[in-house]
Amino acid sequence: MKFRSDPQQHLKGSLAAMFTPFTDSGDVDHTSLRNMVEWQIASGSAGITIGGSTGEPSAQSVEERAAAIKVAAEAIGDRVPFMAGTGTAKLGETLELTQAAVDAGADASMIITPYYSRPTQEALYQWYATIAREFPDMPFVIYNVPSRTAVDMAPETVARLFHDFENIVGIKETTKDFEHFSRVMHLSGKELLVWSGIELLCLPLMAIGGVGFISALANIAPRASADMYNAWMAGDFETAREIHYGVHPLVDLLFVETNPAPGKWLMAQAGLIASDHVRPPLITPTDAGLAKIRELSYAGRKYLTPVDGFRLST
Repeated sequence: MKFRSDPQQHLKGSLAAMFTPFTDSGDVDHTSLRNMVEWQIASGSAGITIGGSTGEPSAQSVEERAAAIKVAAEAIGDRVPFMAGTGTAKLGETLELTQAAVDAGADASMIITPYYSRPTQEALYQWYATIAREFPDMPFVIYNVPSRTAVDMAPETVARLFHDFENIVGIKETTKDFEHFSRVMHLSGKELLVWSGIELLCLPLMAIGGVGFISALANIAPRASADMYNAWMAGDFETAREIHYGVHPLVDLLFVETNPAPGKWLMAQAGLIASDHVRPPLITPTDAGLAKIRELSYAGRKYLTPVDGFRLST
């Protein structure tokens, strides 16, 4: 909660979009979740998010997600900002989860556009306006990910919400359309916090005013993600570009099969989490997928972050 009062100042840098660890039997694994938090902070992540697409939120109940938010908030404390993903396809559930985030002391809430129903731009405006009015003291980040939701938040809608509500402070744009990024930032102004959710666009976005990364890559390479951001901010563009190109194999690894299955397998093998379990409809990597994951992890090994000191006992 310490960072909630000034999101423009604190919600910057490399924020880890963490996956949700499960036990082999499929329960949410709070022990592994706490261990991931500690490793992320020790590895230089400037903030932590849970409940985004990488976290398999649609495969969890509201109660499970609320419990994970509470566990993560307690583990993080006031060390780094905590952004809780609280969006669902239902308004009532979204409000319930957002209340849980408020109660847990999260510094901000990230809310995905409602998926499957394909709302109009006016409907999207009303959706976010309703939530913003309900929690006037909570900073909100819009999460636009059209590849998963079948709806794309127009730059004009983003700007309208940003100008109408002081507590709508930013947007995570998971689109490959760089013109879209530019129009969002032009219409909203430089005070809007903008992140890319496309790993290989995180660094390029910084050149036009992005404020950092909210990246699945930080699940396996948090130190490289943090170093890339820090190098850019220090004006060491050559180092930032070197890391950007160096992590390409690791980005490819994450999507060998459906994210987060490849990354979970890798980190379970490393001992950071107890299991690589993913919930249906996802499955753990196939044999062909594992062969490719091993190949890519070797190619990108320079940028994988060690888990020494954070291996769970077996």
